[in-house]
Amino acid sequence: MTPEELVRDHTVYACVMGSRAFGLATEDSDTDRRGVFRAPTPLFWAFEKPPAHVDGPAEEQFSWELERFCLLALRSNPNVLECLHSPLVEYVDDTGRELLALRDAFLSRAAHGTFVRYAIGRRRKLEADVRQHGAPRWKHAMHLLRLLAACRDLLRTGRLVIDAGAGREPLLAVKRGEVPWAEVARRMNRLGEEADAALAGSPLPAEPDRARVEDFVIRVRRASALQTGADDQVVQRLVPGRGVG
Repeated sequence: MTPEELVRDHTVYACVMGSRAFGLATEDSDTDRRGVFRAPTPLFWAFEKPPAHVDGPAEEQFSWELERFCLLALRSNPNVLECLHSPLVEYVDDTGRELLALRDAFLSRAAHGTFVRYAIGRRRKLEADVRQHGAPRWKHAMHLLRLLAACRDLLRTGRLVIDAGAGREPLLAVKRGEVPWAEVARRMNRLGEEADAALAGSPLPAEPDRARVEDFVIRVRRASALQTGADDQVVQRLVPGRGVG
């Protein structure tokens, strides 16, 4: 079974991310698609395991295998957590709906550390651009400001909202290079400080609900294994010329 077939035939959740999901799209914005696929359980019985992620097959498309996606979300990976909260869902089946129902199980105060580390890395690249070229990549600066605001609000409210909302126009002004870098850096500092201040009193739990998520993954794997007819076909494709039984 090819990676393309896994995405085509076994996707459980697909959404649009990037500027379109963030409410920051303009006429020239790309359409970034993200998804989650459930590799049939028999694929894990072979020596060569199914891929943990697939780039493509369409342009600007990227998908994670369900277990990998859940592990990254449990680690508060910003890109994965935000994928679960996209307002632009293109496809979802029963398994995908159950995954979405688990959104709160992935959220914890640990998001503060991962979001901040991600932001620090991105900011260093922006500062390097300023030193080398006199200006940052303004689009990246815009997205970093949005991410810091989403992190702060997550810690304050316990809810992850990725749409920029009322912040759209000020952020687009940054993207257009209309805001001096010194002011952008000041806004980043303020948002970081506000996120730090929100951590102690955050309504989020200290850790994600790993047991609840693990139970979901095990049930999905077991249900796939019990689909004997489909599994026979998968095994036969894994080992050409060999039947099952």
